[in-house]
Amino acid sequence: MEISNYLPTKKAPWNKDKLIGQKPPLKRRDIWSIRIRLQMDRRVRDLALFNLAIDSKLRACDLVSLRISDIAKHNQVSSRASIVQRKTARPVQFEITRQTQDAISDWLHHSQLTPGQYLFPSRLQNSPHLSTRQYSRLVKSWVAMIGLDPCRYGTHSMRRTKASLIYQRTKNLRAIQLLLGHTKLESTVRYLGIEVDDALEMAEQTEI
Repeated sequence: MEISNYLPTKKAPWNKDKLIGQKPPLKRRDIWSIRIRLQMDRRVRDLALFNLAIDSKLRACDLVSLRISDIAKHNQVSSRASIVQRKTARPVQFEITRQTQDAISDWLHHSQLTPGQYLFPSRLQNSPHLSTRQYSRLVKSWVAMIGLDPCRYGTHSMRRTKASLIYQRTKNLRAIQLLLGHTKLESTVRYLGIEVDDALEMAEQTEI
């Protein structure tokens, strides 16, 4: 009897040919390149969303569900805002810089939205506000238009961008923890992707 050499076919791993792991933050030059393109293309909503995503450092689910009343009073966009995070049910505060205030004001004027409405309403009838999936598609379109690989970036890139820039300048993990609304400092360390060399450098600079 002939012995068969048949071997069972192995299933390809789910992450085959896919980029996994943390999405990198945008660099300073990337931020300005995207802003300039959005301004040139007169994409008023996208510019407001992009700027607010950078400033707020919010998770996608919290960003897309913002209401106008969360960030503006009497038609004036505030310089600071506070919301309760969906994931942790804890409050987090964030700053709204002048250029972001201006971009949001332009969007409110352009869209004619009223205070009780969502800041970024969906164009789909079955969704009251922009969905996280729609937001993800926008992020990928933003990075693609300046020549970056959209597969490498996502909504967490937006959340990590300003936090990473602040950390690079200050090395203040506690401040970043508060800005991101993390309950544990370990989460902030993992989120920023701090390497061992960074940790050792900080330790070397600390004298006891």
